[in-house]
Amino acid sequence: MSNTQLEDVLVGQPADVQAEIIRITTDVRPLALQVALAVPLLAALLGLVNGFRMMRIPEPEPSVSVEGMSFG
Repeated sequence: MSNTQLEDVLVGQPADVQAEIIRITTDVRPLALQVALAVPLLAALLGLVNGFRMMRIPEPEPSVSVEGMSFG
């Protein structure tokens, strides 16, 4: 939300309350954006690491009891 939109929402509030809310929002906006971008980046990196880990796991051998069965 931009400061202009926030000012429209705060119409009717005392001037000191408006100024404080706008100051707080302006101060935390960059941090909130960094956190919002870091979460999907970390999830993607964890998925990539897990994908490489899974490539090292050998393929499972088929069960002998299932090979001889007829499904028809």
